[in-house]
Amino acid sequence: MTVRVPAKVNVQLAVGAARPDGFHDLANVFLAVSLFDEVTATPADALTVTCAGPDADQVPLDRTNLAARAAELLAARHGLAPDVHLHIAKNIPVAGGMAGGSADGAAALLACDALWGLDTPRAELLDICAELGSDVPFSLVGGAALGTGRGEVLTPVEAGTFHWVFAVADGGLSTPAVFREFDRLTEGTAVPAPEASPALLAALASGDPDALAATLANDLQPAAVSLRPRLADTLAAGTAEGALAALVSGSGPTTAFLVRDAESAAKVAAALEASGTCRATRVTSSPAPGATVLA
Repeated sequence: MTVRVPAKVNVQLAVGAARPDGFHDLANVFLAVSLFDEVTATPADALTVTCAGPDADQVPLDRTNLAARAAELLAARHGLAPDVHLHIAKNIPVAGGMAGGSADGAAALLACDALWGLDTPRAELLDICAELGSDVPFSLVGGAALGTGRGEVLTPVEAGTFHWVFAVADGGLSTPAVFREFDRLTEGTAVPAPEASPALLAALASGDPDALAATLANDLQPAAVSLRPRLADTLAAGTAEGALAALVSGSGPTTAFLVRDAESAAKVAAALEASGTCRATRVTSSPAPGATVLA
């Protein structure tokens, strides 16, 4: 069974103060974009993971991989042995703030459920996703949604069509490290409770790129730029070439550029690659469907 699963961009990421459990309350407006990984599940004598594609050498192939953990959790719920080979065809940047690992976890969960003929209820699949990680439920659902709690409690929202360019940085950024830097930068200040912006939600539903550009926000961006100062050069290079807005995607270091149309996307992508401030670019649109069984 092969499942295709999208990357995401956070068009708003509002972050509250650290909770006693170490997590942060979020108001996280997710948008799935048309940049996909594919995970194929086939019968095997034991749980194994392989990976091919850009940066595949950075993907763990042991049981720390979220795809492997998804197979284990699903199998345990049904009293099965997780005997499956999972192959990840990688296209989403690794450790790039686009939920690539989370996407693979959601895809593996759906692929194993189909392979083993389990017909697990959707609500139970979402419970397993939440156990795997904060971004995994959205990878299963796709489209556009507001994530609250630590991001795993989803409410669907409306979204028109938007065009994006993503600039892939050299190396990754650890999400926990970015949150620790957020805590350091906000230490001694009153961090407000996170709330979704009504103006952003209205702009997202309208499909108006100018309105959305005026409302994009990521509270983790200062922390990501603090840890990787060169991201400021990438953001400046994209906006100088005509991107309507730019922001760090999630915890970074991938940067996202909202553009008016496909023609503008090609122009901004070419300028970013010529600028020397990123390793590669991806041109995409949104919204995209969540994890989908292909075969």
